[in-house]
Amino acid sequence: MTPRENGSEQEPVIRDNRKIDPETGAARETAEAADEAADLLAERTADLQRLQAEFSNYRKRVERDRITVKEHAVANVLSELLPVLDDIGRARDHGELTGGFAKVSESLEAAVGKLGLTTYGAKGDPFDPTVHEALLHSYSADVSEPTCIEILQPGYRIGDRILRPARVAVAEPGEDETPEESTGETGEIDDSGDN
Repeated sequence: MTPRENGSEQEPVIRDNRKIDPETGAARETAEAADEAADLLAERTADLQRLQAEFSNYRKRVERDRITVKEHAVANVLSELLPVLDDIGRARDHGELTGGFAKVSESLEAAVGKLGLTTYGAKGDPFDPTVHEALLHSYSADVSEPTCIEILQPGYRIGDRILRPARVAVAEPGEDETPEESTGETGEIDDSGDN
């Protein structure tokens, strides 16, 4: 069969798709292969960068979680010691903290201080419901805003975390109410006994 018989006058095209050059024995580099290699390199580089960023975020999260767990553990231990610290404070207030017990209490208070425990709440502080617990309430002309007039039990915190709110007596501005002021508009007390 001649090319004219099948209607084609062109010679057949032969493409050499071998990866290795038979004359030199070296690997052939085609434009498609170079593009594929560049795409593969870009993809692998992006994967590596993503993995590196994920690992960095993981390390930061683990460190943050480790610090949080440590803070919770310290807070739990110190919360259990608060009644002991209250007893020491009451003994000090009554003058019963003497001798060796005074040294032990000072050592304990220094140790919890190193762990970050601080006390708060002082007579005359403005009342703040986020850090104070009001146990007693009264009115007084001596204050211009709700004020802690007595600290019944000090508050404790570690950093910004409240372990126990300060338990206080609060006074608000105003006059003490008397029975005459609460009887009505006229100020007269009805003694008729009619209900």
